[in-house]
Amino acid sequence: MSLRYILLMQRDVAAAARYYNEGLGLPLKVLTERWAELQSGDTTIALQTAPGEAYCTTGFSPVLSFNVESIQDTLTRLLTMGGRMDGKIHHSVYGKVASIRGPDGHMISLVEED
Repeated sequence: MSLRYILLMQRDVAAAARYYNEGLGLPLKVLTERWAELQSGDTTIALQTAPGEAYCTTGFSPVLSFNVESIQDTLTRLLTMGGRMDGKIHHSVYGKVASIRGPDGHMISLVEED
C-alpha cells in the first residue's frame, strides 16, 4: 500500500494552485478548471473544486508541514497571496516554526531548521 495523494477541497482551484506553486514553490504538474496536482518530493498534493461550501469547512486538520530556507521570505509571499498568520513565529528545538492558513483555511506549518 502507498499514499496516492493528499486531497484539499478548494473554492477556486486555479487560485489555490497559484498559492502553493508561487507561494511555496511547489511544482505544478496538472491544472484544469476543477483539479490541480502539485509535487512536494514524493508526495502529490491534489486540489479539487468543492461541490459545496460544507466541503470547505476546515479546522486544524490536515496540517501540511514544509521545510523552508527562509521562514520570513516564505511568510511574506504567502501573506501577500491571501494567507493569514495563525499565531506568531516560534523558536523551537527544530528552529523557527510558523503556522499560516491558506486562502481556503487549510493549515500550513513552516519550519526553518537551524
